[in-house]
Amino acid sequence: MTNTTNDTSRTERSGVRRLLSKLAPGQEESRAMQAVWNGVVIAESDDTVVVEGNHYFPIQAVNPDVLQPSSHHTVCPWKGLASYYDVAVDGEVNRDAAWYYPKPTPPARKVANRVAFWNGVKVRPTQ
Repeated sequence: MTNTTNDTSRTERSGVRRLLSKLAPGQEESRAMQAVWNGVVIAESDDTVVVEGNHYFPIQAVNPDVLQPSSHHTVCPWKGLASYYDVAVDGEVNRDAAWYYPKPTPPARKVANRVAFWNGVKVRPTQ
């Protein structure tokens, strides 16, 4: 006779492990990546951290002239409170196109002092 309770628990634990591996603190990327918006490279680094498919660039690798503070915030259940920047290039503004975690939770510590992009900002290998 099969013990379905143990089989179910084992399956559930396996599913939880798979989910946690996807949410695990980021993997470091050693190839050079760049973020481009409006035809301008706004960040470039060979030291990005990839979390949930997003490349987090060291803040020092981002052109500070393109970042404008935003009042927008969101909450990630495992990374914490995210703050945003508007990205401004050549007079065009991409609202809330960059985000960062000022005080990431311990499991997300690898994204500290890093910025990620979305909303039309292309992140690609350096060309």
